[in-house]
Amino acid sequence: MKKLGSEFKEFIIKGDALNLAIGVVIGAAFTGIVTSIVENFITPLIELFISLFVDRGGDMEGALKVLNVNINGVDFNFSVIISAIITFLITGFVLFLVVKSVNHAKALTAKTPEEEEEATYTSEDYLKEIRDLLQENADKNK
Repeated sequence: MKKLGSEFKEFIIKGDALNLAIGVVIGAAFTGIVTSIVENFITPLIELFISLFVDRGGDMEGALKVLNVNINGVDFNFSVIISAIITFLITGFVLFLVVKSVNHAKALTAKTPEEEEEATYTSEDYLKEIRDLLQENADKNK
């Protein structure tokens, strides 16, 4: 039990919990944006398509009745299901683009092993560089 407490303490201290909370909040806000786009732009486009090509110019409310089914007084609203599927696909696609761009940005900022080796200096390297500079200065003064 003590190990579990120390693991939880490490989880909280590292900031993973904070990052998770931020992700949830941003995800909820993002879902609101995607839902709004689907309900206010994509769904009306589908309704327009249905009203023009399926219902031959009827009103949109009549066109949506093509997607909804009523059996023994029970309504099956397939238009709502289609809207949810479209919301899911758009959300998934946008998240894919976000993750892809973050991975691309990480790859650009990541150092190659060669760059890391060049950046690593020891005290002997500095002493050798000082020696060489002193030697060059002494050769110039001769």
